[in-house]
Amino acid sequence: MNYYEEEKRNAFKAIEENPIVLDFKGCRYLGEVHLMLKQKFGLPEYYGENWDALWDCLDGLFIGQGNYLVQIKGFSSMPQELQQECVKMLEVFDDVHAETPSITFQFLS
Repeated sequence: MNYYEEEKRNAFKAIEENPIVLDFKGCRYLGEVHLMLKQKFGLPEYYGENWDALWDCLDGLFIGQGNYLVQIKGFSSMPQELQQECVKMLEVFDDVHAETPSITFQFLS
């Protein structure tokens, strides 16, 4: 892999929307959840698809970027086992908000 390809792999992509809408309706597997998070937050290719990696990527991402709102929809429509696994995601969101008050997470359903 050359330098340009490595830089591209490690780069965060621009966040295209505000509010950022995370609609989990229809998600049945944890991989689908992580793919959505990767796309919506513009996470780099090396994103490890686990809750520690999510924290590592989101910690500081929004500092100096203005205010962002993340709307969480369809959480309650996911299978119960997936909801239980994704409670850790909600905890990461709480921690990110505590560290970076300019990003707010709104649980809608």
